[in-house]
Amino acid sequence: MRADARLRWVLLVTSAATFVASLDLFVVNVAFNDLQRAFGHTDAATLSWVLNVYTIALAALPIPFGRFADAYGRLRGFVAGMVLFAVASALCAAAPSLTWLIVARGLQGVGAAALLPTSLSLLLGEFPPARRAGAVATWAATGSVAAAFGTPVGALLTRVSWRWIFLINVPIIVVTLLVARRVLRESRADGPVERPDLVGTVLLTAGVSLVTLGLVQADSWGWATAGTIGTLVGGLAAVALFLRQCTRHRAPVIELDLFRERSFSAASGVTLLLFAGFGAFLLSNVLLMTDLWRQGVLTAGLQFAPGGLVAAVVSMFAAARLAARFGYRPVAAVGCLLLAVSNLTFRVLVGVTPGYARDFLPALMIGGFGVGLAIPVLAAAISATLPPARRATGSAVFAMSRQLGTVLGVAATVALSVGGAEGHALFAYQRAWVFIAIVEAVAALSCLLLPTRRTAAVVPAARVSSASSGEGPAAVEAVSQVG
Repeated sequence: MRADARLRWVLLVTSAATFVASLDLFVVNVAFNDLQRAFGHTDAATLSWVLNVYTIALAALPIPFGRFADAYGRLRGFVAGMVLFAVASALCAAAPSLTWLIVARGLQGVGAAALLPTSLSLLLGEFPPARRAGAVATWAATGSVAAAFGTPVGALLTRVSWRWIFLINVPIIVVTLLVARRVLRESRADGPVERPDLVGTVLLTAGVSLVTLGLVQADSWGWATAGTIGTLVGGLAAVALFLRQCTRHRAPVIELDLFRERSFSAASGVTLLLFAGFGAFLLSNVLLMTDLWRQGVLTAGLQFAPGGLVAAVVSMFAAARLAARFGYRPVAAVGCLLLAVSNLTFRVLVGVTPGYARDFLPALMIGGFGVGLAIPVLAAAISATLPPARRATGSAVFAMSRQLGTVLGVAATVALSVGGAEGHALFAYQRAWVFIAIVEAVAALSCLLLPTRRTAAVVPAARVSSASSGEGPAAVEAVSQVG
């Protein structure tokens, strides 16, 4: 197989992984009513764990899995994650009870948490530096398209059965694994490998899980209750202990000096803010259509399709070219600002009476354009400073930032969009849209800390014994240019 053809297949295989992991984060939202009927009109708080347990696993585990993949093999971790995700998807589709479904969704989240960092690190290892940022932009665009199309895809599948939301993953993964056997190569950090920090892994998993649990349950428990406050404080304490552990272990889960590179820290923070707004953007508008406008699930889902299409086109064909010409900083900032403008447009135009073409669609298209610009460019920016031996760990920070941002956005939307009389309900959505606009404006300002066109990260040999791609014994220079 020719080198260029093989690289195209590598990009396709790794992008398929982020597609299924991202799709399943959002596709379940529109199936809640069907699930409620299927399992005896279960209360919404219990049913929400079908989404929550997946989100918790996806927020807590990418960094530990990235670290283990660096040590024991990225391809091995990728295949294991794909197999677990396929098996868990089949178990979800066959679920005879809600408890079964929740446990299977947790396993699915574990598989997805392994897919995200390993797929990106395998991609980075195969592409030469001059083409790496463009490949990362496509990989990230696939995830953003899956997220944008999650609502309409879920709506279409639930017309047949809610079980198809999960079953559709199995053939995609089987085909992806067959191709992966031919085109992907194993990689890991060279030289002697220290045993990964198991204590740190447990602390990180516990901390992120407790914080996420507190956020997603705060609406049903109450923000000021002992349960919510205790869970959040306990989670933050575990995270603090985890950071302390990282300074003491010889092979920590996260090497904290990654964050000494301003571009890496800035890209991680902007990613969290962007996805907080994006998660709130999707949920608030699904609730608007189904609860306030009283539209059916299929109608609401299909009305999101134009926004997803715009995001796909911009991500695939415009984001990398614009970043190559103008740099990461202005393109990511414009993307965040467009998402802010989109939500302010919702605030001004949308009312109690449905007005899709006149009021809703223009704001949706603006938001789709912004998301299509920002997400792939941020993924490219965050990879620009990753040395080869830390690729899986660093890319896992990006994945974790996405999920934590989504959790924060969903929690804020639930807190702000409290139902009631129609006029009061509209006011609640208006508050949510203003909140999203503020978050995205802060994200846009934070983009000033991103690199412009090219970023180089030099990592001392004392921290990286040797690069997995053999780029020099004394230092590893990870240079990535968009285009």
